[in-house]
Amino acid sequence: MRAHLARMEGSARALTLVKLVNVVLAMLWGFAVTYVYVRALPQSDFRAFLLLVAFNNFTVSAEFGLTNVIYSRLRRFWLAERDGGTGDFRREEIGALFVALLLLILVATLAVSVLLVLGIIPTHYPLLFLLFFLASALNVQALLAKRGLAAIDRNLLWEALDVTRRVISLLALAAVIAGLNLIVSVGIQLTASLAAIALAIVVLHRRLGMTLGQWFAWRAGGGHMRRTYMHDIGASVALTISEIVAYNSPYFVIAAMTHETRMLLLFDFVFKMSRAVSTAIRATIEAVLPRISRAFFAADAVVFRAVLLRSMMIACAVALCACAILIAVGQRVFATLFDGNAALSMDELLMTCGVLLALALICTSVYVQGALGRFRHLLAQSLPFLGGSLLVMPLTVALVGNRDAQAMGVTFMVLYAAVFAGVAGLHMLSLRRLAAHVGGAAG
Repeated sequence: MRAHLARMEGSARALTLVKLVNVVLAMLWGFAVTYVYVRALPQSDFRAFLLLVAFNNFTVSAEFGLTNVIYSRLRRFWLAERDGGTGDFRREEIGALFVALLLLILVATLAVSVLLVLGIIPTHYPLLFLLFFLASALNVQALLAKRGLAAIDRNLLWEALDVTRRVISLLALAAVIAGLNLIVSVGIQLTASLAAIALAIVVLHRRLGMTLGQWFAWRAGGGHMRRTYMHDIGASVALTISEIVAYNSPYFVIAAMTHETRMLLLFDFVFKMSRAVSTAIRATIEAVLPRISRAFFAADAVVFRAVLLRSMMIACAVALCACAILIAVGQRVFATLFDGNAALSMDELLMTCGVLLALALICTSVYVQGALGRFRHLLAQSLPFLGGSLLVMPLTVALVGNRDAQAMGVTFMVLYAAVFAGVAGLHMLSLRRLAAHVGGAAG
């Protein structure tokens, strides 16, 4: 049995399949939450619930990619230790990050409690909201568990735990429609998340030979992080902030520069499609990260380039499949999604496909280089992306004004696709330099 599991762990196809199943469950969860809560809560409480979800998204983003830093360092240490080498990684680093993320969750939960008490998030169900927020905020610790296990070749274990907790959560959510109390449903979801994270932490603890004290060694682990790779943390924080603003800023710029609701609906549709494609690509890239990281740290240029090229081809295939679906049913989906309040032109649809194809190359670069700890290199591509995202709407208004919604939509999408294409080109240059660096190291 163990030999079979080990073979599956080393199979990129098996990992990709399991991760894609998890992606589907995650997408179902997003739609299911809206479907259930809009029916189970009064309309005023549901609007407040959307504010809670937005605050939760900010909380999860506030880990600022630090789990990626730990993954890259732990992965290098794990591979080196298996080959009899050493490194400057200390197990207390995981403990320090564990405590930091725990404090983040507690502070955010306290902040939500204050918002509920003051009525800033107005609701008749404060306990329900608080429990839901806590269950969702635990995804921060789930990221640490996921990337910790991935670094030590236990991808499949985490995916199995994550699939289990998501299935349990979906069943508990669906049971609300059948009459289950919402608070009981959220309690089940919270318990499932805590159990999955706890089991993952136990495996990580045993596999790394950690002591209990190392999980709470804030001063030792935090001090080591500050002395040895504070520049990586700073670059990761800056990169995360830049990416969040770059992807989300058009919402606010569009709202500030035009009263045309159609423009917001158009961008929201593109955003949703981008998120779906990037999530699917992440699953395929994560499945080959064990081979990519092993080849990179071993300076095996041949394997590294081959796997990297295959990863880009798979990412592009995912984007092409999404484009084919969009061309076939995208206009109908757009009209249905927004209740017929706007229509999507074929020109806008084709530009959306251009965005998704460029996004495939960008995602490959971001996920691969992030796992290898190249945060400063990624930041060099992210800043132009941030600038381009902020300028697209002002340029659209300058070129066609803000009265003709159709002309605005097409122009916006042409410019937005051009920004993605330019950023994708920068990422390809960065990957080319990375491959040359591995080749140089091998030589």
